[in-house]
Amino acid sequence: MCSFADIVGRVSGAADVLDLYRKMLLIRRFEEKVDELYRAARMPGLAHLYIGEEAVAVGVCSALRDDDFITSTHRGHGHCLAKGASVELMFAELLGREAGYNRGKGGSMHIADQERSNLGANAIVGGSAGIATGAALSAKRRGTDQVAVCFFGEGALGQGLLYEVMNMASLWTLPIVYVCEHNRYNEYTHFRETTAGSVTARAEAFGIPATEVDGQDVLAVREAARGAVDRSRRGEGPSFLVCHTYRFRGHHVGDVDRAYYRSKDEEAAARERDPVEVLAAALLARGDVRPDELELIAEQAATDVASGVAYAEGAPFPAPEEVTRHVYA
Repeated sequence: MCSFADIVGRVSGAADVLDLYRKMLLIRRFEEKVDELYRAARMPGLAHLYIGEEAVAVGVCSALRDDDFITSTHRGHGHCLAKGASVELMFAELLGREAGYNRGKGGSMHIADQERSNLGANAIVGGSAGIATGAALSAKRRGTDQVAVCFFGEGALGQGLLYEVMNMASLWTLPIVYVCEHNRYNEYTHFRETTAGSVTARAEAFGIPATEVDGQDVLAVREAARGAVDRSRRGEGPSFLVCHTYRFRGHHVGDVDRAYYRSKDEEAAARERDPVEVLAAALLARGDVRPDELELIAEQAATDVASGVAYAEGAPFPAPEEVTRHVYA
C-alpha cells in the first residue's frame, strides 16, 4: 500500500486532482443520504453502499472518454456517478419515480445511463461480464477505438461466466479492462474462505496482463487505469486490474451489526485509509488547496444531494400501465 508521503509526492495539477476529490466526495454524500432515506423508510427496497470504495470508480472512470462503456454491479451508485450520471435522476430511480433512469422500475441495482455509455448495474454477481465483453466485441467489429470496463467484486471470481468471457477477450484481442474491486468480503464471508490461489494468476492464465493497485489511492488507480485503457485503445487487447479496497459499511443498508463476520478493530484500521480524507490531507499538505476551498466543495456536494432528493420526492410515480412497458416476454 502507498504511504501518505508517497501520495503527497505524486499530487500534481491541483485543479485536475481537485476534480477527483470533488467526485469522490459527491459519491460519499450521495451514499450517506441513501442510508438516511432507507432508515427513515422513505426509500423502497435495499441498497448496497459504496462508502470506502470511491477511489476505484473515480480513478478508473477518470481514464475513460464519454463514449467508453462501463458495466456496474449491485454496489453500483459510485460507478454511475463517476461516469457522470445525474444526482437527480439517480435519486428518482431509487425512490421509484417515473423520472428515474429506469422509469422507477429498476431501483438501486439496475441503474443504466445509455447517454453516458453506462450499460447498467447488475444484481447478479458477475452478471455484467458478458455484457461488457459484448460491448468490447461490438466496438472492435465497428472499428471504433472505444474501450469497455467491467467492474466486479472478488466474489465474482467464483462465477464461470467471468472466465469464459476473459478467454474470448484474450483470443479476440478485445478492448476491455476487467476491474476487480477487492473489498475482502463476499457478502459476509472473507474471500480466503471462497477463493483459492492467486487472483492475478487467473487473468495471466489467459494471457491477460494483471496489475494490483491500492484501491484507496485514487491517483494510483487512475495511473493503472490509464495504462490499461490506453493498451486496449491501441488494439493490444484486455487487461485485468485488482483494486484492493474496503467497504466501510455493511453488505447492504440493513447490515448494521457486522461483528459476527469482521471486527471493530479491522474496520477502524481500514478507516485510517479513507480515500476521500487521504486525498484531502495530501492536497492540504502540499498547499494546493486551502481548508475553506475544501469546505466549499463539501457544501456544494451537500447542496447537490439535497436538491437531488427534493427533485425525486417531488416527481410523480409511474402510471399503472408502466408495469407492462419494456416487457417483451
